[in-house]
Amino acid sequence: MSVLNDLAATIAERAKADPDSSWTAKLLAKGPEKCAEKFGEEAIEAVIEAVKGDREKLTYEAADVLFHLLVMLEARDVALDDVLAELARRQGVSGIAEKAARTKS
Repeated sequence: MSVLNDLAATIAERAKADPDSSWTAKLLAKGPEKCAEKFGEEAIEAVIEAVKGDREKLTYEAADVLFHLLVMLEARDVALDDVLAELARRQGVSGIAEKAARTKS
């Protein structure tokens, strides 16, 4: 299992925890919209660090982005394996061709 799979499993487990004892449970209890908002905030922080060129802070913020992405997926009952399968499907396909195929649907 990968670190992301392990983390997704931990998030799913914490979703059942008391929100007073778990940050993850507390965030999930606020609903999918709040989880999405928090993901967006973390993504913006990562962008800022990328623009600044601070590798250490970008690494830290990227970890936050991945964590909050997994929380957001959990909030909407989207399995990490489904996302990974979509990435696998796209492997070897030009990004330009993949995007063109999406816009035609």
